[in-house]
Amino acid sequence: MKIEHFEKLVKGGIGAIPKKFLEKLNNVDIVIEEEPTQTQLKKLNIGSGYSLFGLYEGIPKTERWGYGQVLPDKITIFKNPIEKLAQSEEEIRKIVKDTVWHEIAHHFGMDEKKVKEAESRRRSF
Repeated sequence: MKIEHFEKLVKGGIGAIPKKFLEKLNNVDIVIEEEPTQTQLKKLNIGSGYSLFGLYEGIPKTERWGYGQVLPDKITIFKNPIEKLAQSEEEIRKIVKDTVWHEIAHHFGMDEKKVKEAESRRRSF
């Protein structure tokens, strides 16, 4: 898939986030990379055979006190691992949407356990 098309899918995933959350996003860049770096994988202790679809790097909103004049937080969506797993464009779209939601939840201060709980509640509707 061409990067321009993948970018449209990411924009669609961002657009699927409820407006009340999008309005509270501040100082966050959402970028696309082909693959995670070895440093990113090592930092998260992700070994061979596992994939990383997205990554939030920054200071969650719940930990910001006296926050100002800092570089933006960064959410990275990784194109190649998503494409390798997905069997169709529709599946890519779903993974991208879920990954964007997951990483934005980290921005709002949810740890991995809370994000997974919220995702399971969201899917049960």
